[in-house]
Amino acid sequence: MHAPLKRTALLAVTGALAVSGLTACSTPDDAEVPGVTKDKVTIGSHQPLTGPAAAGYASISAATNAYFQYVNDNGGVKGRKIEYIVKDDGYNPANTQTVVRQLVGEDKVFAIVNGLGTPTHSTVLDYLSQQNVPDLFVASGSLTWNQPDKYPNTFGFNADYVTEGAALAKYAVEKNPEAKVCVFGQDDDFGEGILSGVESVVGAEGVTSAQTYSTSSEDVTAQIGAMKEAGCEVNILGTINGFTARAIGTAAQLEWFPRWHVSSSGGDYPTLVGYLGEEVGPALLEGMVSANYLPFSPGGEWVTLFTEINTKYNGGAPFTGNTVYGMSVGYLFAEALAAAGQDPTRESLIAALESGSLVGNGIVPLSYSATDHSAFRSVGITLVGKGVQDYEGTTYSVADGAVTPVEAKPAPPVNGGIPGK
Repeated sequence: MHAPLKRTALLAVTGALAVSGLTACSTPDDAEVPGVTKDKVTIGSHQPLTGPAAAGYASISAATNAYFQYVNDNGGVKGRKIEYIVKDDGYNPANTQTVVRQLVGEDKVFAIVNGLGTPTHSTVLDYLSQQNVPDLFVASGSLTWNQPDKYPNTFGFNADYVTEGAALAKYAVEKNPEAKVCVFGQDDDFGEGILSGVESVVGAEGVTSAQTYSTSSEDVTAQIGAMKEAGCEVNILGTINGFTARAIGTAAQLEWFPRWHVSSSGGDYPTLVGYLGEEVGPALLEGMVSANYLPFSPGGEWVTLFTEINTKYNGGAPFTGNTVYGMSVGYLFAEALAAAGQDPTRESLIAALESGSLVGNGIVPLSYSATDHSAFRSVGITLVGKGVQDYEGTTYSVADGAVTPVEAKPAPPVNGGIPGK
């Protein structure tokens, strides 16, 4: 499907105005924009602060909020401070519906930012569309978020699962062309997307075993046992952090030590060590391969900045991939808000995102446009070596079923990491 010509032309004009800063004239003084006052912008999110995903992801929103505090202490974005309201949904879809309606109906947020989870956020997608609320940077790699004709206000943030699955499979067959490749994934769009990406590289017949899990059951012994029995040598995982740890830990209990290739959503080394324990975690995770698109290399400019912010505004919480993820989300929202003009509206915010002018802070370019609401079409490959997780130099672009090596082009921080200054 294609957007009507009239809407496409309007978005192009509005996007150009947003980029040039002329949107300062677009909002009458007496207009009321939900969540926007002369000195504040209020946004909201649903996050698993408790429940089965909390240990893996609760730290994300705290990091995002720490970044916003840093921005606010340095004048905000075009003179407005950012208020970030986070409500706990426990990774339970029914709770997600309740808290998102509170954020929109009671808190009158300007936008929902980084709502986490495929099964959870799917239940509020239509509601947010009907309410015309910007639904930004969904914390999930499902292709569901990239339907600009059906959901013009929704944008994903994670590299989509198909892209990650394809990149991980490509790396696996390049390094170990004869290895038996298997897939272990969540029983929803997450696992299905990873499997689809893997199959696009090796074919359906090239997957020796494909197993799934449900977040409602912590026991994965049967699935891991079946993969061991099948002779799997490279296991590609579409798992959240807790189930990555369960898979690797269960395999170790079975005295089975295959190679692990993990989606970015479940491949954060410090978090996995926290699950597995300092005594065995580092040894079990040595050599783990993962995909990523954000700047978390030790000593990098963004890590240096985010570490300083984390120390001052986040109580010195452990610095992990979740910290980088959460602050990167905050930075991209601040950048979009700055591009939306002096008097931002929901419409000018969407136009700014679709303009193609936003840079973000990824190691690969953002891909947002009027016809593409997915953030990243390329991912880098990371390795764990001697307790350090970092990029090993391989970056892939995935498009139209083809996986192509590309050069990573990290975006450096400017203006102290505060857009619009």
